[in-house]
Amino acid sequence: MSSDDSFDTEHQFDDDDDSLDAYVWQLFLMINPGDDDSAFQQFAAYREVVADTPEDDINVAEVVGQVADWRAAFRVEAGDTRALVQAIEELASRWNIDIDWDGDVDEDDFHADVDTSDLLGVAYDNLAPHGYTLWVLDTDDDSVAGWITLSRNVEPMRELATELGVHLHRGNETG
Repeated sequence: MSSDDSFDTEHQFDDDDDSLDAYVWQLFLMINPGDDDSAFQQFAAYREVVADTPEDDINVAEVVGQVADWRAAFRVEAGDTRALVQAIEELASRWNIDIDWDGDVDEDDFHADVDTSDLLGVAYDNLAPHGYTLWVLDTDDDSVAGWITLSRNVEPMRELATELGVHLHRGNETG
């Protein structure tokens, strides 16, 4: 029996399942659109990290960010525009999308004249025509974190985030 088979047998989530695991599984499916294998791997890593943690003590956004970092999520220091560009480009490359940053991201002058809010807005605007939405999470520190979903999942993402206690907004709503 493959690990996928044991997951399917052990954790068949139906539409009425309101367990934390069911919601987190849906989140991994949304942030890995069209890539169920990656969603499964990240979900398995999530379950390993939270194995002995009481549900009420789990910070879903933090753990998801940890296990999906630079594969389906990102977290960078707020002022690190270079890392933000690299992280978003890495995520967008999964769908062969190139972000037009309105400048040369390899030049120091570009980064001196731009902040993370500007970059998030540009990335959001570049992803939208391809059917993707950039989400930014509220963090408790000086970092910028988020993920990308299909644009058709805007309302389901908002509803799921509410269920998970994750505070987020679209990338064009920063600043």
